[in-house]
Amino acid sequence: MTNVPTAAHELSKTLAAKADPDFAVRMQRYFPHEIRALGVGNAAVVEIATDWFRDRRDTPAATRLLLAEELLAHAEYHEEVLLGFAVLHKVARTGLGEELLDRCRHWLETYVSNWAQCDDMCLKLLYPFFLGHLELIPRTRSWTESASPWARRAANVAVVKFVRRKVGRTVFELPLSHVLDNCVRLMHDDDTYVQKGSGWLLKVTAEVHPDEVAEFLRTWHTEMPRDTFRYAVEKMDPPLRRSLMALGQG
Repeated sequence: MTNVPTAAHELSKTLAAKADPDFAVRMQRYFPHEIRALGVGNAAVVEIATDWFRDRRDTPAATRLLLAEELLAHAEYHEEVLLGFAVLHKVARTGLGEELLDRCRHWLETYVSNWAQCDDMCLKLLYPFFLGHLELIPRTRSWTESASPWARRAANVAVVKFVRRKVGRTVFELPLSHVLDNCVRLMHDDDTYVQKGSGWLLKVTAEVHPDEVAEFLRTWHTEMPRDTFRYAVEKMDPPLRRSLMALGQG
């Protein structure tokens, strides 16, 4: 049986041993505010979790969840938060149920403190989770009402890969109404990263539904923040992009 506090201590110690102060300084340029970092790359963080479980393959998913909680609750450095997510990656799709979704919102509201941690959760933890739990995707819509900007950003970033996604032999399409309603709900959000999340989701959706997204932008351009608008049109066909950008300047 795994002693969760001991395991968390061992993992954190392994992580600290890989610290690179020079890299930690270079990392700061990606963040508007200073973060407390060890200077360990994302791939190395994932490798630490993978290596630790290589000889512990029978560790139950529920125990991994407790380990993640322990790591996050005691995290002092940026990479310790990423490590908390990394220990769940391999069991996210099939090992855990909707309890993980509840914990993710709590973590976003409690432990996540920057865009990189938010996006790491969305793309490395929630993405595989939703591959196995497509029916739970609509529950993230309530995250737009969270007091945490990271939960609000995650409401969009967590679903960017599901605008159209092949899952097994079927193709899953996120309802267009889900995308557009989220973006309306967050239209006047004053957090830059929330707005960039909306723009990202609209940009990806425009690749599948260009006419509908273009019409949405025409309808809302006077209220939509400029950065969101620019992100949304980034990959549209040049003529359409130019016409919409001209509209945005009007």
